[in-house]
Amino acid sequence: MRLRWLSATTLGTSTLLDNGLVAGINATSSSYSFNVQGASGINPFRVASSTGTSLLSVLNNGEVEVLGQVISKGLSWTNITSYPVGNSSWSSITYGNGRFVAVGDNGTDLIMHSSDGINWATTTAFGADDDWTSVTYGNGLFVAVASDGTDIVMTSPDGINWTARSAVGNNDDWWDVTYGNGLFVAVGSSGDYVMTSPDGINWTARSAAGNNDYWTSITYGDGLFVAVGRSGDRVMTSPDGINWTARSAAGNDDWWSSVTYGNGLFVAVGSFGDRVMTSPDGINWTARSATSDSWSGVTYGDGLFVAVSNYGSDSIMTSLMVSIGLSEILMEMV
Repeated sequence: MRLRWLSATTLGTSTLLDNGLVAGINATSSSYSFNVQGASGINPFRVASSTGTSLLSVLNNGEVEVLGQVISKGLSWTNITSYPVGNSSWSSITYGNGRFVAVGDNGTDLIMHSSDGINWATTTAFGADDDWTSVTYGNGLFVAVASDGTDIVMTSPDGINWTARSAVGNNDDWWDVTYGNGLFVAVGSSGDYVMTSPDGINWTARSAAGNNDYWTSITYGDGLFVAVGRSGDRVMTSPDGINWTARSAAGNDDWWSSVTYGNGLFVAVGSFGDRVMTSPDGINWTARSATSDSWSGVTYGDGLFVAVSNYGSDSIMTSLMVSIGLSEILMEMV
């Protein structure tokens, strides 16, 4: 486990000197970090209040404990076998209205749904042979987009009964869709590149930043739409989903495949180059350390960032954000 200070802060007059292995709390650089190594059976790290009451502990088994409550969600995973076998290539999943809904880009059953995430049932997608790449939920409606096929967009009020909708443009490859600020926004790798809809039914083409960029993912947070890609400008932002501005991504020629927002932070993962970058505002980005796997998706929930890969030795990595006093620590469990 690695602990990284995301921001330099001053806490009274206390100082932890840098000896090459650890860095000071009163450090002036946001890049300072330190490692904590515990012996077997010994709690390696603990933060306590002035009364001695523990605020945060990292147990010797790697789990995080706050005020006696162990945080283990996202760290232990169970393989679910009771799902439909008609599709082996599920590309996107979302949750809304008490139901998980997943869409696929290959196979006979292109939609499955579940009320508990364990027991799944399939339903019929509209059209035939569509490559559904993304699904989201907003304003009482599930909306899915496709990168190939005849229908490209479909909507559902319950995740079970679907209706085809007309997308803008012609032969566009739509890779991701999100909902924010009363608007559905989709991004793609060719054609119109951006389209928006207030209701998921009527869509309007918008001008993306850059030229012939390959946009793969979009999210909404803190009043801003943020899209990432794997060629061209690689990051663009918009306050309204309509007017877009190109931004500088961290690294060089990285392939960014997914972006999310949580706890005041935008996080993007990729399959080539730096593989993880973060931004507090969607505009200024910093590269972060991660294993050299092909990270394909990232999301945030219940205090935890979770990323998955489609190639490499590590299939899942998690990152926990914890606030302590004036400092914020990024705890990475890779």
